[in-house]
Amino acid sequence: MSQRRRPHRGSRAFGPRKRAQSQTPRLDSWPEISGSPKVQGFAGYKVGMTHAFIVDKRAKSTTSGMELQIPVTVVEVPPMRVAAVRFYESSIIGLKTAGEVWAKDLDPLLSKRLMVPANHDESSFGRYDGLDIEDVRILAYTQPKMITGVPKKVPDLMELRIGGGKMEDRVKYAKGILGKEIALKDFAAEGALIDVIAVTKGKGFQGVTKRWGVKLLSHKNSKHRRGIGNLGPKRPGYVRSTVPASGQMGYHQRTEFNKKIIKVGQDGGEVNPKGGFINYGEGRNQYRLIHGSVPGPTKRLIRFRDAARAPKKADVSVADVTYISTESKQGA
Repeated sequence: MSQRRRPHRGSRAFGPRKRAQSQTPRLDSWPEISGSPKVQGFAGYKVGMTHAFIVDKRAKSTTSGMELQIPVTVVEVPPMRVAAVRFYESSIIGLKTAGEVWAKDLDPLLSKRLMVPANHDESSFGRYDGLDIEDVRILAYTQPKMITGVPKKVPDLMELRIGGGKMEDRVKYAKGILGKEIALKDFAAEGALIDVIAVTKGKGFQGVTKRWGVKLLSHKNSKHRRGIGNLGPKRPGYVRSTVPASGQMGYHQRTEFNKKIIKVGQDGGEVNPKGGFINYGEGRNQYRLIHGSVPGPTKRLIRFRDAARAPKKADVSVADVTYISTESKQGA
């Protein structure tokens, strides 16, 4: 008789499933891009979800030329302000920080939480002219006080890479935006594919059945049903990591690749539903519609990055949006 096999219950793609260290996601890699220098990332705050109708432009699709209903996520993206320029040089262990140049006028709520060297102001760019700069990035922070739906005043500081063009052009671009605001248009336009990085909704400490989806034990089991049958073989003398176990569920940093920007708007009131978004209220700033869902609950910080795994024949055309639902979400 052949041996019966089945796939593992629950994904083991991420492990160990620990809580994220910070609500501000950390990016370890950036894609190489061509063209003129620009900022390769941005950030916003999740508002909620709704649905929209767009015209299907795929030539070989069975619904080509017809309207399609798609789910969209609304993210408020007020301007970010550049706090510093950071230079990197090459070393035997990878990129190494060569130095930073900080802006003078920072947000008071941010500056009192940072230890900014007094001699690293805007006049100290000259000390890095002779260095072999390998990469240049900026430290930018959000401005949540411009958003009414997010009960937060302290900005979120993050590192964004400057990509495209030659290195001297990147440095010149970074110098020009130091201490100034950068808008969403400086990062990506409508129709572009981006990566979305955020910390998922936390669910606390959960049992093995909910966390891994294992099958319930027989009703004849006298001790418990929502557990695992055993912890594994006698040898080796430890519990393997492949054995499902209870523990932290949710609040993990996750990346979703190739999310399309359906629309970029300047007034959040255009997409506000009747009664406002649940647990958020009404949006009033710049916003963007992302095709599909994004990780995290309402009000969570969402980071964006240029698509690192974009297909060669990606559709980056502007979506023809014919309708955006503004019906009340209170009864959903």
